[in-house]
Amino acid sequence: MNTTDTWTPRRLFRTVAIAEAITWTLLILGMLGKYVFDLGGLGVRIGGGLHGFVFLLYLVVAVVVGINQRWSAVLLLITLATSILPFATIPMDRWLEKRGRLDGDWRRTAGDDPADAGAADRMLRTLLAHPGRMALIGLIAVAVVFAALLVVGPPGSRA
Repeated sequence: MNTTDTWTPRRLFRTVAIAEAITWTLLILGMLGKYVFDLGGLGVRIGGGLHGFVFLLYLVVAVVVGINQRWSAVLLLITLATSILPFATIPMDRWLEKRGRLDGDWRRTAGDDPADAGAADRMLRTLLAHPGRMALIGLIAVAVVFAALLVVGPPGSRA
């Protein structure tokens, strides 16, 4: 079975949008544990780490789905911005679905539309031809950025 047959743009986006909201919950609970209940920072380290990874994954998935669905740059930027506000990815998913912006399958072949000739569309079709590789490349890219951010540390930690 081809993974692009089961992981439609809607299903992939929704799954990651929900995961991003769940990890917001874990991070907020960890912060409550640390700063309100004085339970130490383990909850923040775990919740923050998971949230950071899924946050980056959401950004990658939003770009891939946005290219596939031919979202405007403004819509893509708004979608990316929802990852910054706690739980905003869920209403964004619902908004996109109500307007049909998540409808359809992956665009694996070039059509007659001149928009299919763009570099982003060609790259997406190449990656969609090998969905396993696409998932691996996406996860590796997120892991590399995540690791780099861990090395740099949180804002203000290099004072």
